[in-house]
Amino acid sequence: MPKMKTSRSAAKRFKLTGTGKLKRSKAYKSHILTKKSTKRKRNLRQAAMTDSTNVKNMKKILPYI
Repeated sequence: MPKMKTSRSAAKRFKLTGTGKLKRSKAYKSHILTKKSTKRKRNLRQAAMTDSTNVKNMKKILPYI
């Protein structure tokens, strides 16, 4: 069997925490920021954990992370 390939786009977007969970950054923080409140933009800065329903698929495309 050849080695599995890591999805490079996913590898740049997700990091593995010490406990094995997948950490991701939140969306909607790239443009059209003038109409978004300061509080909303501040909350978008925090990292979030990947939902448990997606973890199985994420581990499949990130085999070595």
